[in-house]
Amino acid sequence: SRSGGPWLLGLLARLLLWGSPGAWASYLRRSSSCTPIPHRMALCYDIGYSEMRIPNLLEHETMPEVIQQSSSWLPLLARECHPDARIFLCSLFAPICLDRLIYPCRSLCEAVKRSCAPVMACYGYPWPEILNCNKFPADHELCIAAVSTDENSSSRRMPRASCKDCELEEASTAREILENLCANDFAVKIRILRKNMTTTISDFDLDPSRVEVLKHGPLLRTEIPARLQQWLDIDATCVHNIMRGTHAGVFVVSGEVQSDKVVVNKAYAWQKKNRNLHQAVRRWKHHRCPEQAG
Repeated sequence: SRSGGPWLLGLLARLLLWGSPGAWASYLRRSSSCTPIPHRMALCYDIGYSEMRIPNLLEHETMPEVIQQSSSWLPLLARECHPDARIFLCSLFAPICLDRLIYPCRSLCEAVKRSCAPVMACYGYPWPEILNCNKFPADHELCIAAVSTDENSSSRRMPRASCKDCELEEASTAREILENLCANDFAVKIRILRKNMTTTISDFDLDPSRVEVLKHGPLLRTEIPARLQQWLDIDATCVHNIMRGTHAGVFVVSGEVQSDKVVVNKAYAWQKKNRNLHQAVRRWKHHRCPEQAG
């Protein structure tokens, strides 16, 4: 499974300590049924268990309804807003088929909401009332807790909302690239390394020996590597789009400075075939932007 194994084993171990579910289990068996999680339910298929209860914890009563409603959350997962977002959503859309209903812990809901609600807000969607975290049990009760337990590490590297999608650009003409460099606060040629390929959120590192500052703008040259590493840490979606599944790559990136962070607006792959990009970088040293020429 992609993310289910360890947390599922932990949940089952906790259930053994809670004893017999008693009358509630009897009621649950009468009021709902177990059914295989279908392949078409992309959100939760292969989550770590094979059967779910219907009606689910969001009161969806038929599988077509579950599939339709759950699919609307796939774009949010693609934004990699929180490593436990899938587990949280599937605990509600496809509750594990046990003798009692197991809700997500309130702390899990709150952690996912902190990271994912701002991303939803980028597209005009508020955090829905049906996912109000106050509805879920406190951590000392029986519930599904967060899998990402290293708070210091995960909170430091947790992506934050970026309302502007970032994609790898085609190096159209040298002139257009020069205009882009002029329009942005900074421009840097860097090498990015992917640290892992296994976790839900990919970690990226800046190669400090391969940083060539073309334009530093309001930034000090000495602070640019740290600022760019911060960008790699918090804007995983943008970096993921740029890397396109590769382990390492050299890129020319440009963007703007926003108080406590930098935002990358344009990124070009530094490859031999990108002759326009090579030409633009060679000409940049002697290029005068319109405001400079004036």
